[in-house]
Amino acid sequence: MLRALALLPLTDNRPGFNAYAADDILTMYDGTTVEVTNTDAEGRLILADAIAYGVKNYNPRVIIDAATLTGAAVRAISTFGIAAMQSNAEREMDLLKIVGNEVYERLVEFPMWKEYDEMLKSDFADLRNSSNSPQAGTITAGKFLAHFAKDVPYVHLDIAGVAYFTKAQHYYRPGASGYGIRLLYAYLQMVSEV
Repeated sequence: MLRALALLPLTDNRPGFNAYAADDILTMYDGTTVEVTNTDAEGRLILADAIAYGVKNYNPRVIIDAATLTGAAVRAISTFGIAAMQSNAEREMDLLKIVGNEVYERLVEFPMWKEYDEMLKSDFADLRNSSNSPQAGTITAGKFLAHFAKDVPYVHLDIAGVAYFTKAQHYYRPGASGYGIRLLYAYLQMVSEV
């Protein structure tokens, strides 16, 4: 039997006196302090809390997230696939690549080398929510999220380039694509048979 749990961290963007601002220090669900260096990188903050919540409350075997996280993913590979990263999840990534090619929801794996950790260091908190560098934006977003997965095998799928198409592409019509659903469904079928 395969048991899958979906956590959906959702919020709206609303201006007001309670909104966080650049240079704020936030305390995340797991106690990690985060310096806000980019107020446009808000999605990773709620996703990080969802990951930490899942780790603490459900003891998962693996965590896979799919999020429209960075414009850098679009700049890196355009609208032809998913920018993917993994931490302690080589087997899971290998399986996702196989089924991604089968269902034509392909993955390009980006590295998660320890050197990228330097780009998220803060003088005022445990982490920054975004690197102050224009380089490696997709990777540093994945590294930020991997921190909250701790030692749990973790795969990050940045679907920013494929979540919405302005014109028809392959078998997708213009509009919201649902890209990644076929990938995850095929992956779950494959792991349930193993």
